[in-house]
Amino acid sequence: MSTYDYQTADPLLYSLLKEYAYRMRINPTEAESILWQQLRGKALGQPFRRQHIIGPFIADFICVPRKLILEIDGGYHQLPDQQISDEERTQWLEAKGYKVIRFTNEEVIADIDSVINTIKTLL
Repeated sequence: MSTYDYQTADPLLYSLLKEYAYRMRINPTEAESILWQQLRGKALGQPFRRQHIIGPFIADFICVPRKLILEIDGGYHQLPDQQISDEERTQWLEAKGYKVIRFTNEEVIADIDSVINTIKTLL
């Protein structure tokens, strides 16, 4: 295990996840672009990665040393089936020792300062 003791990608899914993560990095949502501009280059004093594979999942943003995952949710996350899937995903990640924080696209776009302040309190 690495010094951070984090879960690596599922070897059976890795190639598919890697391609999907790559596509999401080059075509981010507006909210993801806005947040990444605030996180990149250790802007908050900690390194963040985007579209990072953990087990069978891809985290929108992760601070590996702090085991903090940031998820940016679009409208489809309000659908009942997606809410169940998101909850199962969060439980799996939390069982691995991660803290998962969710923000909506609207929160990031309309009030990035509040989002950044919330993140700072968790670092």
